[in-house]
Amino acid sequence: MDIFERIHKNAGGPIGQYQKQSHGYYSFPKLEGEIGPRMQFRGREVLNWSLNNYLGLANHPEVRKADAEAAAQFGMAAPMGARMMSGQTKWHEQLERELAAFVGKPDAFLLNYGYQGMLSIIDSLLSRHDVVVYDSEAHACIIDGLRLHTGKRFVYPHNDMAACRKQLEHATKLAQETGGGILVITEGVFGMKGDLGKLDEIVAMKKDFNFRLLVDDAHGFGTMGKGGRGTASHFGVTDGVDVLFNTFAKSMAGIGAFVASEPYIVDYLRYNMRSQTYAKSLPMPMVMGGLKRLDLIRNHPEFQEKLWVIVKALQSGLRERGFDIGGTLSPVTPVYMKGGVNEACNIVVDLRENYNLFCSVVVYPVIPKGEIILRLIPTAAHTLDDVKYTLDCFEACHKRLLNGEYNKPMPDMGEK
Repeated sequence: MDIFERIHKNAGGPIGQYQKQSHGYYSFPKLEGEIGPRMQFRGREVLNWSLNNYLGLANHPEVRKADAEAAAQFGMAAPMGARMMSGQTKWHEQLERELAAFVGKPDAFLLNYGYQGMLSIIDSLLSRHDVVVYDSEAHACIIDGLRLHTGKRFVYPHNDMAACRKQLEHATKLAQETGGGILVITEGVFGMKGDLGKLDEIVAMKKDFNFRLLVDDAHGFGTMGKGGRGTASHFGVTDGVDVLFNTFAKSMAGIGAFVASEPYIVDYLRYNMRSQTYAKSLPMPMVMGGLKRLDLIRNHPEFQEKLWVIVKALQSGLRERGFDIGGTLSPVTPVYMKGGVNEACNIVVDLRENYNLFCSVVVYPVIPKGEIILRLIPTAAHTLDDVKYTLDCFEACHKRLLNGEYNKPMPDMGEK
C-alpha cells in the first residue's frame, strides 16, 4: 500500500479523526491577546485555566523588557551556529552556571527544547548493554527516548514502589549478564495527574541496588521545593538524583531547557547529545530572557507563594464540592468525570460559550474510554475571585452531566 493511501484511510488517527468538528476549538484553539488569566477566544474574553504560566512571568514587565532589549541588541539569529562550532557565548555559560547553582547541582547544559532534549539525554546516556526501569506514566518524550534504546527496559505500574523494586531485581540480574548499568527514569511532577514521583523512596532503594536516577521535573521547577528549586528539593533528595532535567516552557514562560548533573556527566552530554551538536544554539533573547526569569524566581519567593494560595483554594474548593481531583500534590489540577467524547465536548462548549471559561479537556485515547479529565492549571496571576467563579461554573456543568443533558452528538465547532 502507498504510504499516503494508508494515512488517508486512517482518517487522521485516533485524535485527528475528529479534526473537521474540532479544529480551532477543541483542538488547536487560538487564544489571543496578552498572556494571562483573561484572553480572547473567538472574539470574547474568557477566564483561562489552560496555560502552564505557573508563576505568571509570561507578561511580567521586567521579562518583557529583557526579551525586547535582547531582541533589539542581538536579533533572533545570534548566535549563528551550533554551540560546538560557532554558537557559544559567555551568556549561555552564565545561565548554565546560575541554573546549576539554583537546583543544587555542580554543572548544567542548556538545551534548545524540552521534548527533544529529554529524548536525546536518554539516547546519549545509554548503551545497548544498559537496562532501564521506568514509570508507566512517563511523559511521551521519555517513551520516545526509550524507543531509541536498543537494550532491555522494564516498566513498573505508576508510582508502585513494590513493583519498581521487583523490576530493579530483574534489571540487576540482566545487567550482570550484559555488563551494563541500570538507569531509573521517573518524573518529579506528573503533568496529567499532578501527583509526585516518589523520589525519596526511589533514592532510598540505592541502598539495595546499583543504579542511576534521571528525573524529568518539567512541572516541578519553579513550583515545588524551597524557592521553586524543584521536586527533588521538596523531598530533600537532590544529591540522590543523578541527572535532573527541567524545561523553560512552564514556570520560566519561555523556550529551552537544561540538564544538570556532575561536571563529567554534563561534559559528556555536551559532546554527545546529537539534538544539540547538530542544532543551532539557543537564540540570545531566550538566553538573556532566561537570566532575567531566573533572577525573578530567585528574588521573589512571593510568586511561588501566591501560586500556592490559588492552588490550595482551587483544589480544596473542588474537593469540598464533591469533585474527584485524584491524588494531585502539585499545581496541576485534573477534574475527573464520567462520560464519552460527546459528553466531554458538550461540557467544553457549555463552559466556553455560556460561562466564558476556558480549560483543556482530555479524553480517549489519551485516557481510558468512559473517562473525562478537565485539566486546570492555576497560576500566580489568577485571583481568588477567579477560583470562586470557576467552582460555581463547574458545579453547574457537573449537574447537567449527571442529568444526562450532555448526552447528545458532539457539536461541530470546527473552523469553516
